[in-house]
Amino acid sequence: MAKKRFTPIPPMAELPPAEEINVREILDKYLSGEIDLICVLGPTASGKTRYAVQLARRINALLEDRVERVASEDRATRGTEDGVASNQQIAQWAFEASSSKRSGGVSEANVRAATLSAPPCAGAHAEMISADSRQVYRGMDIGTGKDLNEYEEIPYHLMDIVDAGTKYNIFEYQRDFEKAYKDIRERGCIPILCGGSGLYIEAATCGYSLPEVPADPELRAELEKESDEELIARLAALKPLHNSTDYDTRKRLIRALEIAIYEAEHPVRRTAYLPKNTYYIGTLVSREERNARIDRRLDARLEEGMVEEIRGLLNGTHPALIKNGISASACGDKDAGSKAIPAEDLIYYGLEYKFVTQYIIGELTYEQMRTALATAIHQFAKRQMTWFRGMERKGIRIHWTEV
Repeated sequence: MAKKRFTPIPPMAELPPAEEINVREILDKYLSGEIDLICVLGPTASGKTRYAVQLARRINALLEDRVERVASEDRATRGTEDGVASNQQIAQWAFEASSSKRSGGVSEANVRAATLSAPPCAGAHAEMISADSRQVYRGMDIGTGKDLNEYEEIPYHLMDIVDAGTKYNIFEYQRDFEKAYKDIRERGCIPILCGGSGLYIEAATCGYSLPEVPADPELRAELEKESDEELIARLAALKPLHNSTDYDTRKRLIRALEIAIYEAEHPVRRTAYLPKNTYYIGTLVSREERNARIDRRLDARLEEGMVEEIRGLLNGTHPALIKNGISASACGDKDAGSKAIPAEDLIYYGLEYKFVTQYIIGELTYEQMRTALATAIHQFAKRQMTWFRGMERKGIRIHWTEV
C-alpha cells in the first residue's frame, strides 16, 4: 500500500507591519489641505471604534491648544479685542492659508482659516461618520454592535437613519455620506470615517458616483430561470467576488447581478463633493486575538439581550418599531402601531440576525446558533481583512497600527 503523501497546512498570511500613528502630523496634513478625510478601518473586534473615538479626542485637544495659542498671538499682534477676529481679518487669514497651501507649507494661517473662517463646531472639532452597512438601521443595536456608549461627547452620523426591515443600499449610503461629509466640513469640523464595511468605505473615499439601479422585472424573471451556480458564474464575470454576502441568498444574488449588469452598461463618473485624499488607519490584531475577542463579545451580547432584541423585531414589539409609543393592539389601528419584520427579511441582514432568527423560529438549537454564529463571524472578519489588503493592492496606503 502506497504511503499517503503528507500535505502541510499552509501558513497564515502575515499581518501587515504596524506603525506608530502621529496624530499631530495627521492634523497638520488636514489643516494644510494635504488630506481631506481620516478613515479608521479594520475587521470586526479589532477595536476600531474605540481607537477612532480616542483619535477624535486627541485631535480636539490639539485643536483647542492651537486655537488658544492663535487667539493669544492675535490679541497681541493684530489688535483684536478678546481674540475676536473681524471679517476682514478672517478673509486675510484665508488668503494666507491658500498661499501657504499652494507653496506646500503648513502655517498658523492654515490653522486660523480652518478653525476660524467657518462657524465653530459645537462641542467637538472632530465628528464620526459610520461606515457600517447595518448600523444605519434603527433598533438593530446589540446585533450590529453600535456601542454608542463609546462615543460620549463625540458627534456621530449615519447610524439609526432608516427603519429596520428596509433594504438600504450602497447608492443611498454614498448619497448620505456625501451629505454628512459636506455638512461637517462646512461647519469647520474634521470628519473621521470609521467602520469595517469595505464596500461602503470605498464608495465614500474613492470618489466615484454610484448609479441608483432601478428594479428590472424582466431581467429578474430571466435570472430566476438559472441555477445559483450559473448566476454566480455570471456575477464573477462582471465583478470580483470579494465578499460571499453578494450571493449568500438567491434573492441577494439576483439583485447583485442586476446591479452589476446595470453598472456594466452605465460607467461610473467622478462626484463633485467626495473626499479625494483620505488618510487611512487600520486597526491591527492577530487572528487568534481577534477570534478570542469575537467569542467574548458574542457571549456578552447574548447576555445583554441580543435574542430579545431580535425577537422584538420579529414580533413587532421592539420600541423602534412602535410609532408614537402606541401599539397596534392598544389602539386597534394596524397602521398606527408597530410592524413586525418577517423572518426572511431579518435573515437577509446576515450574521447575528440570520442565526438568531433561525434559533427563534426553531430551525436551530441555542448551542447550534451560538457555534454557527461564532464561526460565521470569524469567517466574516477574515473576509474583511482580505478586502482591506485588496485595497492596498489597488494602491491605497493604509497605516496599520496595533490597538
